[in-house]
Amino acid sequence: MERKKKNNREMTLTSFPVMQTKIVDFFRIQKCEDAVPEEQCGIHSSSSHQGCKKRRRRSMPLVLSKMRRRRILPYITTADAQRRLEQMGSLATALTALKIRFSNDLTYMPGMASRYANQATLEKGGMQVLAREDKKTFELCRTMYKRGECPPLIVVFDSREGFTVQADGHIKDMTFITEYTGDVDYLKNREHDDCDSMMTLLLATNSSKSLVICPDKRGNIGRFINGINNHTQEGRKKQNLKCVRYNVDGQCRVLLVACRDISPGESCTMITTGMSRNTLPSISFEILRTKVIQK
Repeated sequence: MERKKKNNREMTLTSFPVMQTKIVDFFRIQKCEDAVPEEQCGIHSSSSHQGCKKRRRRSMPLVLSKMRRRRILPYITTADAQRRLEQMGSLATALTALKIRFSNDLTYMPGMASRYANQATLEKGGMQVLAREDKKTFELCRTMYKRGECPPLIVVFDSREGFTVQADGHIKDMTFITEYTGDVDYLKNREHDDCDSMMTLLLATNSSKSLVICPDKRGNIGRFINGINNHTQEGRKKQNLKCVRYNVDGQCRVLLVACRDISPGESCTMITTGMSRNTLPSISFEILRTKVIQK
């Protein structure tokens, strides 16, 4: 156990036990036979990713119709099972320290927005639909996580920035990292909220129907990814992730995707404001995150 300081406040960190039984219980990992069959998801281990790459490619627009669309790639989980336990243990340590329950899904709690309120058709200006092949990748990665096959990421504690996320292996450009999850609530209910990691989910034409994701009680590793709120060339160089809002089966979802190759040990960082529509495959995107690195 060690004591760290964050925002001039002391916090006690107790490392989560890196034991398979503890990790399985904490993340509610399913047995392989309980998850989607391998032939349906197309992967069971990191070596199976090679099979994913052999699928036929489709040409669809990403931002402009004249551009060839780049497909989202599934992450390649770390081959070493013990290292995967350590990766998940680091996330469990961070979540436990902040008293956050792990959830890899959007959650709809009583007194907040209902599942019915999350309708992509309400988006002002419209929201792009997640392409068929990308949806398969998204579902594949969700299935992998349920089996304990996590992305190659590790959560570390920094005395200045708090908990941050680092790549624990090489990550290719356009690789799916995680979905941003947490409790879904109306923006109007959170205007004076002190949660430092709120994320826009829906920007409705009627502002009273706009939604945000609040990972203060439930969430996943996305909650610990830092944002950079500047437009300098140095800041742009550090950015390696983009947040993209998609219409997935009629609901709004926020996906985090690598926007360039990421080296092992590199901090995962995204630009949180002032994003150009020409650099994102989404329409009318906005982030409300305030957990930023001041430059």
